[in-house]
Amino acid sequence: MEPGNDTQLSEFFLLELSENQPQIQPLIFGLFLSMYLVTVTGNLLIIMAITADSHLHTPMYIFLSNLSFVDICFTSTTVPQMLVTIHTQSKAITYANCITQVYFLLLFSVLDIFLLTVMAYDRYVAICHPLHYMIIMNTRRCGLMILACWIIGVINSLLHTFLALRLSFCTDLEIPHFYCELNQVVHHACSDISLNDMVIYIAAMLLVVGPLSGILYSYSKIVSSICAISSVQGKYKAFSTCASHLSVVSLFYCTLLGVYLSSAVTQNAQATALASLMYTVVTPMLNPFIYSLRNNDMKKALKIVLGRVTRNRLTDLPS
Repeated sequence: MEPGNDTQLSEFFLLELSENQPQIQPLIFGLFLSMYLVTVTGNLLIIMAITADSHLHTPMYIFLSNLSFVDICFTSTTVPQMLVTIHTQSKAITYANCITQVYFLLLFSVLDIFLLTVMAYDRYVAICHPLHYMIIMNTRRCGLMILACWIIGVINSLLHTFLALRLSFCTDLEIPHFYCELNQVVHHACSDISLNDMVIYIAAMLLVVGPLSGILYSYSKIVSSICAISSVQGKYKAFSTCASHLSVVSLFYCTLLGVYLSSAVTQNAQATALASLMYTVVTPMLNPFIYSLRNNDMKKALKIVLGRVTRNRLTDLPS
């Protein structure tokens, strides 16, 4: 197959999770549609609860509302395309749509990583420097942190996207994934990809390993501070303030690590795709449950929001 200069006419073909068992496709469609709706609804409720309750207008919950927004966008980048693929029985995705999906996947992945990192820093300041917390984590600094997360995410996504756009692709390429994953797309190019590989490696070291090191450092200091507390009740209270975030960080990085270990260990495309589902679909769906079930403030705020919604519906009903 000859390389095509007009890559804009190229089509990619995505993996179908149930291509060997077409009879279960309706079940898979219903399952992922339900998971998507739960993800969007759960994260929207988190955002609404934080917005409605003035007591939650603190750095920790401001970061959480941004994380919920990013999770909605992240899962919306992959699941709707997968649902269309299952419903239409067409695995084809245009070159333009594939590159667009690569861009937004990179953007929201990096935003997830950096928001989790600044949330770890917020918990570090709250537990290790409680007397200076409001000075260090003021509104201006929180806003700058969130802005920095977006700037880094956009720059990284643009860099990888522009490098992918310079490549020539053969026509009708099959990607062994249910979405356009950057590494898979790049390695299906017909031109030299050495620069792309180098940038992907450097970006992974800087944008994944770097923030993870920051999170681990923050929690090592947090654990040291908690161990120094004399009372058991004080230790429990200090740990409970960061338990939800630690659970989300563990879930996020464990699933992310699982994706890349599975792709390195096995050549089974469906096994790798199933591992990717944990990272792209399951994790964003579980985050609202983790934060709401382990946090009394969030439970109270959610009850207020749900109560208002219920009252508004009853008011709108005809007499």
